[in-house]
Amino acid sequence: MTDLVIRTLDASSAHLFDTMPDPLAFAERHRLIGFRPEWQRIALRDGRTVARAAWWARPEDTEPLLINWFDVAEGEEAAGAELLRTAPWHPDELELDLPTGWRDDPRLRAAAETRAAAARSAGYEPLVERFLYRWTPQCGLPERPGRLVFTPEPDDAVFHHLLRRIHSVTLDAHARRAAAEGGVERAAQEEMDFFHWMPSPRSWWQIARTRAGEPVGIHIPGRNPAGPCVGFIGVVPEHRGHGYAYDLLAECTHLLAAHDAEFIAAATDRGNFPMAAHFATAGYPVVRERVNFWADHAGGAG
Repeated sequence: MTDLVIRTLDASSAHLFDTMPDPLAFAERHRLIGFRPEWQRIALRDGRTVARAAWWARPEDTEPLLINWFDVAEGEEAAGAELLRTAPWHPDELELDLPTGWRDDPRLRAAAETRAAAARSAGYEPLVERFLYRWTPQCGLPERPGRLVFTPEPDDAVFHHLLRRIHSVTLDAHARRAAAEGGVERAAQEEMDFFHWMPSPRSWWQIARTRAGEPVGIHIPGRNPAGPCVGFIGVVPEHRGHGYAYDLLAECTHLLAAHDAEFIAAATDRGNFPMAAHFATAGYPVVRERVNFWADHAGGAG
């Protein structure tokens, strides 16, 4: 086997990123995302691109936040791992977005397993599998049950307190990881940091209460750099079991639609069966599936 050549791209060579077959339709998935050429790398063997990766962050960020495009040719897992290991950036997270039903198609499954094997070899371990949703006006607005009262709240401390309660018992893998490493305080703060990171207005954040005024949960309509999204839906433990997460999702959808959203992106963990059911009821179709990997920095990713 000939030697591997790894190169970081620039504006003049960015077109080389598109010289690989795309069995998992990554190009379609990432068509709304802007990548910086200088944060894209490819691995070549005999002049043929056998692996590629793109690191991503907002335009104003100085360091990548995650790897959300990672592609490896069949039999080139070692090349893909080397591409990541030798990069100057080692964010904690790698996202592998896959077509729906990929497990049931032998060709798609093999392609996904090749990329997952390369990620693991580079020190990234699977954290969670997720459903990705995309609501459009053609899906219709979900019915508002009318059981809760939604109000804005300018005090971040109120949201932080509710997030601590929400994450004290949670099915969300990212929150569970954060809580395992730093307690519910860390899990809550990571959510708050994410809410503030989004460029959408702070005034959109809302608290849901019963008619008697008791806090039930929060919803965060947002806009990330790719467009409108459901930033967060959470119900405090003592009010679970009543389907209130659907009420929050319906309200979140209505608010974003009222601000002329042409689509709304959303996601939930594959194992969060209650939330997945609420997305289905609210008319959100699954458009992709995602495997999130998290770096074991002692294992070779940095």
